[in-house]
Amino acid sequence: MRHMDRRSIEEGNLRVLASSAAGIRKNLTAAYRATNPRTEVVPRLYTRRVTGTAMLAALVVVFDYTLKFSGLKIPFPWLPMLKFDFTGVPIALSLLLYGLSAGATTSIVASIAIIARSGDVVGAVSKAIAEFSTVLGIAIGLRLPSRWRMVLSVVVGVALRVVVMSATNLIVLPAYYGMPHNIVVGLMPMISVFNATQGTITVLLGFFLNEAYVRRVGG
Repeated sequence: MRHMDRRSIEEGNLRVLASSAAGIRKNLTAAYRATNPRTEVVPRLYTRRVTGTAMLAALVVVFDYTLKFSGLKIPFPWLPMLKFDFTGVPIALSLLLYGLSAGATTSIVASIAIIARSGDVVGAVSKAIAEFSTVLGIAIGLRLPSRWRMVLSVVVGVALRVVVMSATNLIVLPAYYGMPHNIVVGLMPMISVFNATQGTITVLLGFFLNEAYVRRVGG
């Protein structure tokens, strides 16, 4: 009988200690969260970023397929093999909303979508380079210590696209499409004008949609 009483007392003491420990842990957790609110905010921000990037990546694919098969891409008048499209707009928007990693992800998705529908690996990689160089330039411009960061981001984004794509075309067109180097050099001014125009369209529409989203949702 005494053995049973002692056992009951010990079990009761263990339950009290366990309850006290749980209470202390709960209080410490609450205190930590009160002094470190990011423990709650960070997972939500991560989930939001992943979900938003995935949605914009899907929009890139929709834009690419829709514009390709509907014939809505607009040929560049002086070099019709180059065509304007809006695939880069959700890529720019992904950068502005979720950061450079999102811009890189959506650029890669654009490349994969082109390969899936056409099998043109070189063209797909060139498209990814064009769009990523644009968003990289935007990101660099937004980090400059100036009150004109937004304007600079447009300029840097477009300029970096022009420079990178000029270098890319100087390599790709002779090596993979068999165009003589002197002809490629002669086409550089028109290719640069095209990339400057396409880059400006992409960046300005990206900023416009970002501003509309921030005003609507609140950031």
